[in-house]
Amino acid sequence: MKKQISPSVKDVADGISRREAIKKCAVTTAGLLITEKIVSAAAADANAPQQQPIKAKAKAVIQIWMWGGPSHLDTFDPKPEAGNDYAGPLKPIPTNVDGIQICELLPLLAKQADMYSIIRGMTHGNDGHETAAYIVQTGRTPGADVYPSVGAVVSFFKGYSAGYKGLIPPYIVLTTPQGRFSEAGFLGSKYKPFATGGDPARTPFVVEGVVAEGVTEQRQKNRRDLLHKLNTLDQLVVDDPELNLMHEAEKQAYDLILGDAGKVFDLTQEKDEVRDAYGRTTFGQSCLVTRRLIERGVPYVTINYPGWDMHKEIFQAMRRKLPEMDKGMSTLLKELKERGLLDSTIVWWTGEFGRTPKIDYEPPWNGGRGHYGRAFSSFVAGGGFKGGKVVGATDEKGEKVKERPVHPSDLIASMYELLGIDTNATLPHPQGKTVKVIPSTEDGIKMYGKLTEIM
Repeated sequence: MKKQISPSVKDVADGISRREAIKKCAVTTAGLLITEKIVSAAAADANAPQQQPIKAKAKAVIQIWMWGGPSHLDTFDPKPEAGNDYAGPLKPIPTNVDGIQICELLPLLAKQADMYSIIRGMTHGNDGHETAAYIVQTGRTPGADVYPSVGAVVSFFKGYSAGYKGLIPPYIVLTTPQGRFSEAGFLGSKYKPFATGGDPARTPFVVEGVVAEGVTEQRQKNRRDLLHKLNTLDQLVVDDPELNLMHEAEKQAYDLILGDAGKVFDLTQEKDEVRDAYGRTTFGQSCLVTRRLIERGVPYVTINYPGWDMHKEIFQAMRRKLPEMDKGMSTLLKELKERGLLDSTIVWWTGEFGRTPKIDYEPPWNGGRGHYGRAFSSFVAGGGFKGGKVVGATDEKGEKVKERPVHPSDLIASMYELLGIDTNATLPHPQGKTVKVIPSTEDGIKMYGKLTEIM
């Protein structure tokens, strides 16, 4: 039953649809910019994932995205015998696994080499940021269709449509979107990541779009109460399905803002020594937030880590960036293991490509490296991946893969298998095309096989 609407109210209501009125009501709520995502995600999905049941070893993925492309020779594939034109001034150091060496600026990770495996045979041959990022994130080459990223696919198979009940969105990016490509592709905006914005190294860490900076919890509650007093639509309609769904979304959003779920972003709850161990940098504190998100069951978290497009003065930049990376990543691995989360969480470190093995010492580069997609390194840990292994090898100068090449689609297929995602399952395409989650050689992708040696 609906209450009678007075003529004056009806005259106003005739100018807009009920749906528009509901939206106008909703968007006035401070901090509810995530409401639309919650509504669409909570609604029944006719395209809910269908696949053969597979036993999963992993429940979640942490992607550490090295935006810009890190140098493989200056991180996980050093070439000390190649001479100064290639190796540069940074030296390799031994790790706690015999025969594996990494850069001297990663001493903490060197003590944990038994926890991760290095893939030195990564290759796709593309040197453009946009295209290479797309290939690494989707396993596909650009074409007429825009394919979804790994994060969007995991959100499809492990998110709301698959029974995820968390108030925190299932696909999070810290802190800004990666850009370069559309993360959700043809799956649509429902599967885009929720980018937190803000800076977790600041106190408080203000998650943009959830609550405005400087707005206290009490002030947020007062805003909610005032909104309800002003919202005459509630008084006009009873038991309206659309309005009920909006009320539920509002409740979930406020739970995220004011309830226990939102406290995942409050790093003041952590001890100072823990925060110090990660490093009081944006990256270090992003690693800490990520651990907290994984503890709460979020299936996919990306740390977007910029600053690796080092065309000039690369070694000065590496001396700043690598210790920061070493501290944050090593502490993340340590805490995941101590808390019993590493076995069920894949940690995936990668950029869109490597950097040119031969160093450009001429001005204005003064020791720089360009883009390089023919050979580069990635790193995986946890979630069913073995540690203490090296997959593939580059030649003596790091210029080409000489042993066990790995295309991004090979690595993605391996991660899906560990997550229990059937690589023969299909994705819903807006034009009804049959699209499997992993391409085949028929799609023009040169694949070399899943990483069975470390699974």
